[in-house]
Amino acid sequence: MRFSIKDRPMADEQFLAAPAASVEPSGKDAWRVMRIMSEFVEGNDLLCDIGPAITIFGSARTKPEQAQYQAAVETARLLGEAGFAIITGGGPGMMQAGNEGAHKAEATSVGLNIELPFEQHVNPYTDIEMEFRYFFSRKTMLVKYAHGYVIFPGGFGTMDELFEALTLIQTGKVRNFPVVLFDSAYWGGLLTWIKETMAGEGKISPGDLDLLFVTDSPEEARDYIVSCTDEETILAQKEKAARKGTADALKSD
Repeated sequence: MRFSIKDRPMADEQFLAAPAASVEPSGKDAWRVMRIMSEFVEGNDLLCDIGPAITIFGSARTKPEQAQYQAAVETARLLGEAGFAIITGGGPGMMQAGNEGAHKAEATSVGLNIELPFEQHVNPYTDIEMEFRYFFSRKTMLVKYAHGYVIFPGGFGTMDELFEALTLIQTGKVRNFPVVLFDSAYWGGLLTWIKETMAGEGKISPGDLDLLFVTDSPEEARDYIVSCTDEETILAQKEKAARKGTADALKSD
């Protein structure tokens, strides 16, 4: 994995710059919209035939010698052997672990890389790869072709993907979508805060907590996802309760 600092502004950076701070003359945004559209078209063409897939998230900073990395390899291997393609962000750390596990299982291994200020190349365990300029088009591909998520310990990007998935489930945008959190010790503090503070103050409904499955076992992660795929009612009632809680909370008096 090679890294180097890029001096030129990134596409995301240019697109999200406020008009007064734009580094280019006005009128360029319309052309950027066309480039964004091209990423959606290319991504859909690339992934439309991969079949059932699970997206694996986690820190890019995790090293191959660490236990979390090896757990991600094993989880991805078991999911691959169960018939799932594996999708990751294509980079190092837990992303590479997910792709490595897919490679061991001879399952389809997908890496969806992102342009960053430092150059990040796709890891060597991918069969299908694509580099995105825009985070939001990449994030759409990471969820659109996934039948569920397994989320390993990570930082801001991992949290972003976790809470976006929960929001999509809570609002009915995706259905029968298992979300597995791996490593109970890592997630324990966050889950306590969600329960005691977020739910305790009524910012989410009690049923929203049931949308998460926490485990320390690659076998349990695989079995839970397989069971949700084979029997859709396992998640249907939990997701229905979460959507109802949201709707009830937003009703006018």
